[in-house]
Amino acid sequence: MHSTQVVVYGPHRGSASRLTILAQLFGILAFILMLFWLLHYRGGIEYDSYDGSRVFNVHPFLMFCGFIFLSGEAMMVYKTVQAQHFVQKVVHLILQLAAFVLGVVGICAVFKFHDMAKIEDVYSLHSWIGIATISLFALQWIAGLFTYLFPQTEKTRKTLLPWHVCGGRILLYMSIAAALTGLMEKATFMGLRHSREARLLNFLGLSILLFGIFVDLSVALARYA
Repeated sequence: MHSTQVVVYGPHRGSASRLTILAQLFGILAFILMLFWLLHYRGGIEYDSYDGSRVFNVHPFLMFCGFIFLSGEAMMVYKTVQAQHFVQKVVHLILQLAAFVLGVVGICAVFKFHDMAKIEDVYSLHSWIGIATISLFALQWIAGLFTYLFPQTEKTRKTLLPWHVCGGRILLYMSIAAALTGLMEKATFMGLRHSREARLLNFLGLSILLFGIFVDLSVALARYA
C-alpha cells in the first residue's frame, strides 16, 4: 500500500522537496541578513554586555535563528526527510525542544534589556503575540511528547493528530507575526525612514515570511507524497 501511494503521488514528493530547498534558501538568507543587521548596524550580540543594545540584540537573533528557524526545520524533518518513523519523531522532538530553549533565552534577553533601560514589559502587540506563542508552543511540545513518544492507543493518536498538525502550523505563523511586528516596532523606535537599514529590515522580514510559507507548503505537500 505504501509503495502504491508513492507511485500515485510522486509529483507531490518532488514538489515538496523543491519547496523544502526554497525554505532552506530563504531561511539561510534571513539568517545572513539578521547577522549583518545586528553586527553592522546595531553594534553586536552579547547577553552579558553592559551595553543594553547588545543585550537586546540577543532577542531578535535567537527568536529567528533559534526559535523560528529550528521549529521550521523540525516540521520539515518530520515530513520531508526519509527515515525510520521513530527517528523522524525523535529528531522532530529534539529540534522543537532546542527551538523552545533558545526562544526562552531570547525572551529573557529582552526582559533583561527592559530592566537595564527601565522600560515597561509586555506592553505592545508584538510582545503579546510573542508571549502567547512561546506559551502555546510549550503546551504543544508537552502534548506531542506524551501523545506520540509514549505508548498511546492508535485511536488516541489519530484523534489528536489533526489538532497537533494544525497547532504546529498556527504556531509557525504566530511566531512569524511576532517577528514581523517586532521588526516594525524596532524600526519605528529607531525612526528609520528611507534608509539602507530600513530596506535591510524590509528584506529581512520578507525572507522570514517566505521561509515560513515554504516550510508550510513543503510539509503540506509531503503529506500526499
